[in-house]
Amino acid sequence: MSDARPEPTTATTLRIGAHVRHDDPVAAAQARGATLSQFFIGDPQGWKKPVVEYDGGAPALRAAAQEAGVDLYVHAPYVLNVATLNNRIRIPSRKLLQQQMDAAAEVGAAGLIIHGGHVSSDAELENGFDNWHKAVDRTDLKVPLLIENTAGGNHAMARQLDRIARLWDAISSADGFDRVGFCLDTCHAHAGGNDLTTVVDQVRAITGRIDLVHLNDSRDAFNSGADRHTSLGEGSIDPDELAGVVRDAGAPVVCETPGGPEEHQADFAWLRARL
Repeated sequence: MSDARPEPTTATTLRIGAHVRHDDPVAAAQARGATLSQFFIGDPQGWKKPVVEYDGGAPALRAAAQEAGVDLYVHAPYVLNVATLNNRIRIPSRKLLQQQMDAAAEVGAAGLIIHGGHVSSDAELENGFDNWHKAVDRTDLKVPLLIENTAGGNHAMARQLDRIARLWDAISSADGFDRVGFCLDTCHAHAGGNDLTTVVDQVRAITGRIDLVHLNDSRDAFNSGADRHTSLGEGSIDPDELAGVVRDAGAPVVCETPGGPEEHQADFAWLRARL
């Protein structure tokens, strides 16, 4: 991990893509004129072992992405919650996390994104941070594991900056910590009550890094706790603040915004015009 500030992102240096269907993320990137794609491997709401549904499987997808110059990012299923004290969720979450990690490595992914998760009460927070330590310590991190901030919940592990700081402190002594990074979601940060004009510097002061930006406008108001994405410029976030996050983070960008190639190309153009 490096504490060095990266070069600001410009319209020329921007690496951008979208969250796309899993069957052919390379073709999806090419249809958008993008340099990267994010996708799920398997059911985002299920517990089944991931299967790469690409013609030729994981090796073929990896080769196609390399040939096309497309970076791949895998998003772990939403059901994963390695922080919880509920054994019926935490234990399967750890198992599926390793399976997702293995699949991400097989396709040559640049990172595996996972939500920070939550516990059931303030009294369980310390146990939740300890469970995160154990998850990092016991998972074979074959590609970077990018922990994503979340929008809602009073007992979330990665909504507020102070919780992110406690989480980072907890996992910092785990084996494999050097392969843990951070994914900053703008909709989640805004809806979670974090000021986008300062959040990049604040997160970097805690984690030392921002590896990926999920660039999403928010349908709902600041500190609403609502995770509802919308197209860039169509939500409640100031356009200059959205562009400022990308510029300051100096990291690749994934738009998890509605629509297909045409809508995503409009999002990309919207951002480039402001960089």
